[in-house]
Amino acid sequence: MAVQKVRQLGDPVLREMCKEVQDASAPGIRALVEDLEDTLAFWRKTTGYGRGIAAPQIGVLQRVIFLRLPGEDPWPLVNPKIIERSAERIVVWDACLSFLSIFMQVERNREVTVQYQDLQGTTHEVRAGELRDLSELLQHEIDHLDGILCIDRVTDLKTVCTKEEFEKRYRAESPYATSASQ
Repeated sequence: MAVQKVRQLGDPVLREMCKEVQDASAPGIRALVEDLEDTLAFWRKTTGYGRGIAAPQIGVLQRVIFLRLPGEDPWPLVNPKIIERSAERIVVWDACLSFLSIFMQVERNREVTVQYQDLQGTTHEVRAGELRDLSELLQHEIDHLDGILCIDRVTDLKTVCTKEEFEKRYRAESPYATSASQ
């Protein structure tokens, strides 16, 4: 459909709780997913960052996220929710399209099980771990649906750094090390 403006840190819509989608197969949800896909592709192309995006980041308060992992098919998730979390936790680098100039370390569950609907309304479950850094990505995007930002989960304020410092010191060891073309 169209590239949408990504809401930035400080925009109150990023702190709102999203509403559950009643019909995952509705044309409006398909259009929303297309907008999320186009917007994420634009950010990935222009910045080299972006593996996922949530509906509130483009101002839509619906429980929809869209993932685009390198080498994988596009993956829309409607009404995603974490139904199980591992007790083991990990500390990872995180960033957000809503404040891409800031990077930080956050604590996440090592593994999660997420239940969601596809665009036909079929319910699925996925167990996500460190493979492709999927666990932390799903937790980040689902947090958006609850008005929680990764900056709320910083483990130590001393880890907060600018994009430039992250690029120089930490990018090669992070999930963001993939090239912009993927």
